[in-house]
Amino acid sequence: MFKDLLADPGVTEVLDLRSSFGIMAFHGGHLEKVTDLIADEVAEATNSSYYGVIHGEEVTTHVPSKLVDPAHSSSLAAFIDHVDVAVAIHGYGRESLRRVLLLGGSHRRLAAHLSQQFASDLPDYESRDDLGNIPPELRGVHPDNPVNRARFGGVQIELPPTLRWNWNDKNWSDHGEAGRAPQVDQFIASFKTAISTWPQPNP
Repeated sequence: MFKDLLADPGVTEVLDLRSSFGIMAFHGGHLEKVTDLIADEVAEATNSSYYGVIHGEEVTTHVPSKLVDPAHSSSLAAFIDHVDVAVAIHGYGRESLRRVLLLGGSHRRLAAHLSQQFASDLPDYESRDDLGNIPPELRGVHPDNPVNRARFGGVQIELPPTLRWNWNDKNWSDHGEAGRAPQVDQFIASFKTAISTWPQPNP
């Protein structure tokens, strides 16, 4: 499935190798809106490595994370080989979790570090890093999930639409005509702070 997705002319891969801290958005573009914008901007600002898969407007295929296989992408393979830890930005929608950030993945210490920063900087949102309080299908702990293939593992962050939507312009805070929602800027600033205070080299 991932190989077929990458062959679609409406899909673009992006790879920028920088430091050993990696940020991913492989459901980016029109699939899980604003995730690639956040990941790319934070990566550039913090000198982190970045891998993204940008889905065009007509591309609706959602490849499950565990099937995003580096065997089918030299860019993804290079990213995984280069980074020590990774954070993947995703979007999700649950009516009962409208203002909840979910932090799954295999690197639980990094998840707790990020969650603490988000809780401090985003008072209108709850940040959950207890896997027991995250729906099983959103925990991101499968070993084949590319965020967990980094040398020391990684964190999967699921962002609700309330954070990614611009309520003033009634549109997504992405690359279109809508302006940037203030909560997107708050999240980006908080994410950058969390990375800057994470110990290097990454344990």
